[in-house]
Amino acid sequence: MPPSFRPFLLTLAVALTPAFASAQPAAKPATQPNILIIMVDDMGFSDIGCYGGEIRTPNIDRIAANGVKFAQMYNTAKCYPSRACLQTGVYYQRTDLDFNHTATLGEVLQPAGYRTLWSGKHHAKFNPVTRGYDRYYGMIGGAENHFNPGTTAIAGQPKPAALGSGNLWSLDTGVGKEIKNYVPQDASFYSTDAYTNQALAWLDEYHNDSQPFLLYVAYTAPHWPLQAWPEDIAKYKGVYDDGYETIRQARFARQVQLGLFDPQTSPLPPMAFDKKGLKKWSELSPADRKNEATNMEIYAAMVDRVDQNIGRLLQRLEQQGKLANTLVMFMADNGGCAETPTVNYVDSAAAPGSVGTFISYGPNWATVSNTPLSKWKQDSFEGGVSSPLVIQWPAAIAPQSGWNREPAHLIDIMPTAVEVSGATYPGASQQANIPPMDGVSLVPALTGQALARSAPLFFQFGRGSALLDGQWKLVRSGPTWELYDLTSDRSERHNLANEHPEVVQKLNAAWLTWWKASTGSDWSGPPAKGGLTKKNDE
Repeated sequence: MPPSFRPFLLTLAVALTPAFASAQPAAKPATQPNILIIMVDDMGFSDIGCYGGEIRTPNIDRIAANGVKFAQMYNTAKCYPSRACLQTGVYYQRTDLDFNHTATLGEVLQPAGYRTLWSGKHHAKFNPVTRGYDRYYGMIGGAENHFNPGTTAIAGQPKPAALGSGNLWSLDTGVGKEIKNYVPQDASFYSTDAYTNQALAWLDEYHNDSQPFLLYVAYTAPHWPLQAWPEDIAKYKGVYDDGYETIRQARFARQVQLGLFDPQTSPLPPMAFDKKGLKKWSELSPADRKNEATNMEIYAAMVDRVDQNIGRLLQRLEQQGKLANTLVMFMADNGGCAETPTVNYVDSAAAPGSVGTFISYGPNWATVSNTPLSKWKQDSFEGGVSSPLVIQWPAAIAPQSGWNREPAHLIDIMPTAVEVSGATYPGASQQANIPPMDGVSLVPALTGQALARSAPLFFQFGRGSALLDGQWKLVRSGPTWELYDLTSDRSERHNLANEHPEVVQKLNAAWLTWWKASTGSDWSGPPAKGGLTKKNDE
């Protein structure tokens, strides 16, 4: 055990406050914990059951019930910068798709004695086994067909609907053996199941290993294309027939019941239909309603399948006697996605949600996914940058019945891992000019204490930018800042910029200072075509 780990155990024991008197931890950890990080792709704030959703997520809900659930967890509003933040503990503006000038979780935890394993999406430009991971299986790119990532048919299947020519895949075979346009061997392949199967194989392989492990499982669901097994889709038949507004209102009612929102200070705002071509449910034809309901049934089935697979992981750890001393964290990379992708090929005769289709669910269902928050993925408003975060560690923390309302961010995952493992940052990274971590450890929040964050949280993607400092959120989509008091207006309905110009001026200065310190350049405005102003970004 690293020497720095023992003081942490003492600190953790002391930090167990009277708030936990009714539910003390099962045991104090005698060794470094295993760390299981689970990230889903493009899932909205309210989709899972413990955040108000009607989708069946008993395993994620169990993590929340056995640990801590966060009301304000933040991301970057976009897949690849969010994943970089998680892996490095610094804002994406300090790095790029090569992760230059950073240390990864693998590079930091390996020297502390951890077996480092990663199954799932990467969305960068390199194989993680070159940056501190013992094993990696998954898609190095951003999004593909869930039943067949390739462009040619699997035996017994139709030709897959495709977005492009395929991303690189690593099949846990090492550097230089990645596969472009990967076509699985049989028709049982489905990305969510495949990522879990590999993770379970590693858990079995290293079952008797004395090393603790870091296992990062990065599911590509429920990112488009909306594709799911027929038996999972069937569970949601008819669930969404009443339409966007009704489902959203029901979700908010459950959020109020769960104590997540106070309807007096944070009422549900009217559903916005301000994007071109959006219609209320009552304005749709019967055929369009059926199609829209089907899309959401498939989306729900994808989230359901993720939860089933999380259950498989937890069950295996429990069978191996390792679950109690495993720190489990579940989160999403950004808010619900309003995009409608343009694809190279689809089969118009294929059943919805099957290998020949490439469907998204559009802005209206994305609004439902983000209930009651504003906007969607790629926006710096709350609907774009907010996601669930639930954490359990049975051996060290007791369940918290309420909500932790301190803002957390993906940059906080690295500092948390460093503290619980006793690792030293930046570990074995060979990168030059590695900055200090931008995040803070979430360990205090796990025991009901305040986080040690001394700086605001910062955001920038595409035309969106934001800064969160205490009650104030400065946010924009374009050149003009808006100002919101999130303590009474989490849905960002009442722009207070004109009432508090001095606050806008102060926070704008702080944002500009952060931007220059992170990038080395003065802010020159948002990029013309979205993305971040980095020379090798996608």
